[in-house]
Amino acid sequence: MLRFIRRRKRRLKMKKVKEGDGHTLKEYRLWNIFSRSLFHIEITNDKNEKTNYAISCKYFVEEPRADLYRNGRHIAYSKLPAAFPVENGVIEIVNGGYGINRIHYDTDKEGTFSVYPDKRSIRGLRMWLHKRFPRISSLIGMIAIVILLTSIALSLPQLIEKITEIPWVTENIGTFVSPITFSLQINIWMWVAGAVAGVERTLMLRNHWLIDMETSYWDS
Repeated sequence: MLRFIRRRKRRLKMKKVKEGDGHTLKEYRLWNIFSRSLFHIEITNDKNEKTNYAISCKYFVEEPRADLYRNGRHIAYSKLPAAFPVENGVIEIVNGGYGINRIHYDTDKEGTFSVYPDKRSIRGLRMWLHKRFPRISSLIGMIAIVILLTSIALSLPQLIEKITEIPWVTENIGTFVSPITFSLQINIWMWVAGAVAGVERTLMLRNHWLIDMETSYWDS
């Protein structure tokens, strides 16, 4: 059942894909870390021919989209979330409140493969830190998880209290008084800490329905 739902969602994503205009992929520069992300994967077809694919996504745009390049040429684009059909499978991209949080190449026969960020991008630098200093990287990741879970635990009661202040909710369900109440300044600092932790999780392409609830729902 779940597989059927996933396939149906993927087909809907594939219908959004539009044909590219053939322009050349611009080389990733250092200053692009603030404007776009870039991912790469090399796919081998049944004839043992290798094809290089690149996926580019811009930051801070009103309508997030992904552009697909084959051997440096623009062949397709789609709104996010997206699913691009390629040799023997699909490149699937999922975005969240802080950008792309999942991207992979999925095949029916051989399973799922990773799509790697450009080594000069901020994601690539974060991956380098992870490989070069795995213990430090793991510590950073654990701190991000603790911050997000703490933020959820402290923010949720306050959010429920605000919801029960809505007249219809008050009349039909009742009211709730949060045992935890913080000043506006503390709540702002909590949001900032959650945002930083959310960025860390997104850079590592990690996503969990509970851990990242803060970045997926409350921030939006």
